[in-house]
Amino acid sequence: MHCLLVASTAAEITPFTEHLAGTEKLDHIDFDIDILITGVGSNAATYNLTRYLQVKRPDLVIQAGVAGCFSAKTNLGTVFAVTHDVFADQGVQEKSGFRDIFDLKLASPNELPYKKGVLANPYGSMVKRTRLKKARAVTVNEITTQKKKSAYYIEKYRAEVESMEGASLHFVCLQEEITFLQIRCISNLVGERNKKKWNLPLAIENLNKELIRLLESL
Repeated sequence: MHCLLVASTAAEITPFTEHLAGTEKLDHIDFDIDILITGVGSNAATYNLTRYLQVKRPDLVIQAGVAGCFSAKTNLGTVFAVTHDVFADQGVQEKSGFRDIFDLKLASPNELPYKKGVLANPYGSMVKRTRLKKARAVTVNEITTQKKKSAYYIEKYRAEVESMEGASLHFVCLQEEITFLQIRCISNLVGERNKKKWNLPLAIENLNKELIRLLESL
């Protein structure tokens, strides 16, 4: 199996890359892995993933990173497998509220790669193999800080997780018909700007523990 591991920053997967350099577990199975650091944001993620796929076609793409969560009941450090994602801030803010590209009739909600206006991961058996909690996500270009916007994402998309690159993975891999997984670990509550209440070290630690476990079990 050829796997591509994608992250927006090297720091998010440093424990995994350090483990990979020292382990022999993957030497005895039919498995090889490339690592792609795309940069932050949906544009960078879409471009760099697409560029990679022009050269090499993996059997599996895994995107790993930290994320914010919408519920204060979710513990920081919780790791999720994202099942649905969407470019949530594509549209227009009107007096009556935000309208996305499907509300505006600029795209069909069931036109590939979309299903009912979201980008769903169809590889359920692979998601199940992660043995992780499942979550629905939104991808945004502007990190959410307003309670009203958070409420909209929760109501409109049943969002539990927010990132800046996840929907890019779903969009590209669905178009290319490549099996994929998006794994996110919670570092902060969406809207919380006091960094003392964030826990990036814990999120990175837990993310990489699950990443190592997953890849060594494939």
